[in-house]
Amino acid sequence: MTTNNSLIAELEEAINSGSQSKRVETLRRVTDLFLHGADRLNEAQIGVFDDVLIHLIQRVEEKALAQLSARLAPVHNAPGEVIRRLARSDEITVAGPVLTQSARLTTGDLVEIARTKSQAHLLAISGRAQIEEAVTDQLLDRGDREVAHKLAKNAGAKFSDRGFTTLVSSAETDEALAKSMGVRLDLPLSVLQALLAKATEAVRSWLLSHAPPEAKADIQNTLASATATIAKEISAPRDFTRAEQMIAGMQKNDELNEATILQFANGRRYEEMVVGLAALCSASVQLIAALMKSDRNEGLVVACKAAGLKWPTASAILRNRLAHRSISDEEFALAKTDYLTLSHASAQRTLRFWQIRAAN
Repeated sequence: MTTNNSLIAELEEAINSGSQSKRVETLRRVTDLFLHGADRLNEAQIGVFDDVLIHLIQRVEEKALAQLSARLAPVHNAPGEVIRRLARSDEITVAGPVLTQSARLTTGDLVEIARTKSQAHLLAISGRAQIEEAVTDQLLDRGDREVAHKLAKNAGAKFSDRGFTTLVSSAETDEALAKSMGVRLDLPLSVLQALLAKATEAVRSWLLSHAPPEAKADIQNTLASATATIAKEISAPRDFTRAEQMIAGMQKNDELNEATILQFANGRRYEEMVVGLAALCSASVQLIAALMKSDRNEGLVVACKAAGLKWPTASAILRNRLAHRSISDEEFALAKTDYLTLSHASAQRTLRFWQIRAAN
């Protein structure tokens, strides 16, 4: 009783006094008292601690709040309002521990914080042991590459169909992300098929060798299907008649330009992309179509440079030339280096040589 009375008196003094050190020491003592009896407290008793701690944390320094966050984060019945205040702090040293660990934060709390706070806050949430779909949707909507990677590696994160679609889209140009996704046991078969269909050969081989035993059969079957689909896409005859008519009309009206080619590429409008690029670089449709289907990137690099396209447009063509052919980060970096090094005149000379050789 004496201890309680002295603590109450100390609390009153700490709240009303201007001493920072006094408030910090009282915060520590109240936290100690709570943690010592946390397992035996009911919600009403926890509410009392909540009220007391709320008063104290309003006027203490960041370092003390960060220490409080680290101490309360793993406690399943920690004072709820205190946890919510700490989680909404702009300082990640304060918010981080509770965002990652606290069971007191609801799905609604996490969605709101993910919608409004920094990337560091999103990254902290991405490390939680369990994450609901509504939260991962918001994290993927606003999160950067690091957030996506952390979520993909988190076995306790649940994803909606939209979330999986977002990850597959990002994994198309991110081999590390594709690997993290491919070994998830909760990956729907349709998502696995989409992932493997667009993965590089290196990623496919890696997934096959690193996948859990229970997932290997699905991966092998999907790989066989994807390989057949790619072969069919590459060998399938293409009818460029409609695209040639459309491009001819655009040229006549002076409407064929780089912006149009970029739209074709981003829309995966294969025939229009081939015919449009051929027109801009004065090459045959057959030559550009062959370069599009090639496993190598050098040919398209030359054609795009000869057409006078800027790198963003050329990169869109490289990434979108075939629906089931992905380009690795390493290939992409090399292609960019080649593109920026190659001169317009050299590209045109090379393309003319290829044209003559193809005609003979």
